[in-house]
Amino acid sequence: MSATIVQSGTYDLLIDTGFDYESFVLDSATRGILDEDILGPTSSYASVITGTTSISIFRGRRDIGDQGVVAGTMSFELLDTTGIFNPFDDQGPYFDPTNNQAGLAPLRRVILSRENEVLFKGYITSYSYSFELGNLDRVSVSCSDDFYILAQTYLDEWNVTEQLSSARVTELLDLPEVAFPILARNISTGTQTLGGAAAYTVASGTSVASYAAQIQQAEQGRIFIDRNGNFTFQPRIGNTLSGPVIDFHDDGAFGTAGYDQVGIAFDADQVVNRASVQHAGATSPQVAEDLASQADYLIQTSSISGSLLHNDAAALQLAEYLLVPNPEPRFTNVSVAFVSLSEAQRDLAAVVDIGDTITVQKTIQQGASSTEFAQELSVEGVQHQISVLSGHRVTFFTAPTVVVYELILDSLQYGELDALNVLG
Repeated sequence: MSATIVQSGTYDLLIDTGFDYESFVLDSATRGILDEDILGPTSSYASVITGTTSISIFRGRRDIGDQGVVAGTMSFELLDTTGIFNPFDDQGPYFDPTNNQAGLAPLRRVILSRENEVLFKGYITSYSYSFELGNLDRVSVSCSDDFYILAQTYLDEWNVTEQLSSARVTELLDLPEVAFPILARNISTGTQTLGGAAAYTVASGTSVASYAAQIQQAEQGRIFIDRNGNFTFQPRIGNTLSGPVIDFHDDGAFGTAGYDQVGIAFDADQVVNRASVQHAGATSPQVAEDLASQADYLIQTSSISGSLLHNDAAALQLAEYLLVPNPEPRFTNVSVAFVSLSEAQRDLAAVVDIGDTITVQKTIQQGASSTEFAQELSVEGVQHQISVLSGHRVTFFTAPTVVVYELILDSLQYGELDALNVLG
C-alpha cells in the first residue's frame, strides 16, 4: 500500500514480517473474515508507509578524505494510534501466532521505494517505543544496510594469494563464512595488486567489514552498499568522463534543477604534503613529499602502515596519489527540496547514487557584476530526509574530480586526443 507525499511522489515502506500475515485464518478475530482477508499464501512484506511520519537516510561519506567502510543507515518514525506495532499485542495483524513472536522484529528486511525505485534496502536493527496517553504511541525504528551484517561476520584464517583488489573482494564475498549473494554484487575491475605472501595472511577473527576497509585503503576507490542493496566496489578514483546525471544551477537555466543550499570549503586541512605508505611485507615506508607546499602550509602528513599493496613501487604510487599540495575552494554539498523541482527532476534526483557525477553551478557576486562558477563533482554521500508534512529533501556530499571529455572526431574542442579528451 503506497502513499503520496506532498509534492514529492509516491512512496512505500516495506518490512518483512517473517510470515504470511495477510491471508485468511479460520476463526481468527483479525484475519477470519473471507470478504476482507484473502486466501494465501501472500507476501510476508507489510507496508507501513501510511503510519510513517518521517524518514531519514544517509549512505556513503561526507568527504573523499573520510576513509573506512561504514554501513548506510535509515531511521523512520511510526505513529501508532491503534497499537498494531506493539510487540506485546499477540492479536495484532503483524504478530506471528505460529512462532509466538512479533512479526515486525529486529533484523527483518526493510525496503523504502519511491515511484517503484528503491532508495534503501537493509535490516531493522532496533525499535524504540514511546507509549503515551490518548493512543498517541510512537515507534522510532533504526535500520542499517548489509554492512551491519558484514561488520559482525568474522573470518577464519585466510591464506591469500597475490591478486587484483577486485579479485580479492570477490574471493572475500565467496568465503563460506561470508557467502554474500552473487546476484547482489557490483564489482568493477580494480587497478591495484594486493600482496599474497605470509605477511598478508588474514588473521582468524577479522571482521569482513574491517578487511573490506583495508582493501579500499589500498585501492583508494569506493566500497559501499548501493541503494538497491548491492555490494559495490569501484576502482581508484581518477579522471571522470564528463556526463553528469543531473545539473544543479542557481540561475534558473532551462532544464536545470534549482537548489536552495550549497556548501563551500576552503580549508587548510585539505592539504597533504607528506605521505607515508608501508605495505605489509615491507620493513620501511615509501614517502612522497611536496617541499614547496610544506614551505607554504607547514608539514601535513598522511600515513598508512600495513597496506595490502604488494610491493614498494605500488606503495610509493599510493603515497604520491595521496598528496594534495594546495587547498582549493570547492563545493562540498548541495541540497534541494523536491517541492521546487519538476516531476522529471525529482525522478532524477531521487536515484542519484554514490559514484555518480553531478554539476553544481553558483552565481558569485564580484563587486557590481557577477560570474557563474560551475564544477563537475563526484557524489560521495547521499542523504534523504522525508517528511509527511513538508515533503522530500535530498543532499549530496561531493568531492572534486578531474573531468575528461569523450573524443569527438573533427570537433574543434574535443577532436584532439590529449589529457582532457579521451576515448570513451
